[in-house]
Amino acid sequence: MTRDDLVIRSRRTVLPEGERPAAVSVRAGRITAISPYGTAASVDLGDVALLPGLVDTHVHVNEPGRTEWEGFATATRAAAAGGVTTLIDMPLNSLPPTVDPAALAAKRAAAEGACAVDVGFWGGAVPGNAPSLRPLHDLGVFGFKCFTSDSGVPEFPPLAPDEMRAAFREIAAFGGLAIVHAEDPASLSPPTGGDYPAFLASRPPSAERRAVEQVVRLAEETGVRAHILHLSAADCLDVLAEAQAGGLPVTAETCPHYLTLCDGDAGTAAFKCCPPIRDAANRDRLWQGLASGVISCVVSDHSPCTPDLKRGDFATAWGGVSSLQLGLPAVWTAARARGHDLAAVVRWMSEAPAALAAVPRKGAIAVGNDADLVAFAPDETFTVDPASLHHRHPVTPYEGRTLTGVVQATWLRGAPVGDLPTGRLLTRAEGR
Repeated sequence: MTRDDLVIRSRRTVLPEGERPAAVSVRAGRITAISPYGTAASVDLGDVALLPGLVDTHVHVNEPGRTEWEGFATATRAAAAGGVTTLIDMPLNSLPPTVDPAALAAKRAAAEGACAVDVGFWGGAVPGNAPSLRPLHDLGVFGFKCFTSDSGVPEFPPLAPDEMRAAFREIAAFGGLAIVHAEDPASLSPPTGGDYPAFLASRPPSAERRAVEQVVRLAEETGVRAHILHLSAADCLDVLAEAQAGGLPVTAETCPHYLTLCDGDAGTAAFKCCPPIRDAANRDRLWQGLASGVISCVVSDHSPCTPDLKRGDFATAWGGVSSLQLGLPAVWTAARARGHDLAAVVRWMSEAPAALAAVPRKGAIAVGNDADLVAFAPDETFTVDPASLHHRHPVTPYEGRTLTGVVQATWLRGAPVGDLPTGRLLTRAEGR
């Protein structure tokens, strides 16, 4: 052995070129070599898979201001337990929202010293904050989130079409990334009742399609790089495919709950999210969109709240699914049943999100990258018990479900993730 601090080997090491037996050497927190499996190792995983740490670019931590909903300590412990070693925090549901440099400073102060994994931040684009976009970019946010419809919290209003055009022009001017919650407000309506069919009917696929069409038009007009968040309506796939084929820099993500659940599963408000979980045929088409590459990323949209806000019916309960700890086994359970391999899951949940946000040294087991690694037993099963979840409030639509794939260990820069918060706060320009 060399002077490496750690050598981990697995017969199922998932590398950018695919899965093969290999040994991964680590020194000073970075990957220094990828060698044959026969290399002497300090950790031998055998047939347990070795994955790069997942990169989750869609997490609502809610701290400061609504820390009773979640918080950096609890969210990042849940992330590590689920194989996520890097997350990027959304700019809303915290108070203040991350829409100016002072708010970003408050966010960083709340996160400092509290994180079990590495954390970066999105900025927000809201009416009136165009002068703050470039300063936030210069301070290292990874891009800017905006809404086309009501966000659910009054302090983060949506952008009207002319406001979105102006924000896109400003973001394009400094080469930034715009990420969009795309639902057309004119296509939404209050639910006519409290059951799931009424809620689902209130947010039809056409609402997403019309908003995605608007984003594509504005991206073509302004030249901005645009990303569609949490795509639930497969009716949007042809719009996105046409835009991508035409060379427009427009990408999309979806979430574990859209890929693994359907409307018939929605028994409690734990299933409520916006946009909504749709029918099984729609779910099948989302998988086709992933397989074709029209959808590039699978991220959690972890959006927790206090339990009382989930006790209402589907008309009144908070809309958000908590799945940060469960995304990897949920997606793997469904992916393997559809003939996809671990390399595909890693591409969707680690490599592509890291590339989307240009997170330095993350997303792949490669020489020079941070040694963020996950031991994942792909054939073991478990039943989801809320008592085993680390996010602040153990509410999840996966309760009682049997999933395949168990995270056995997580390393952050070569060190096992434990009780001490060793995560760093990341900026877009770090390492560039």
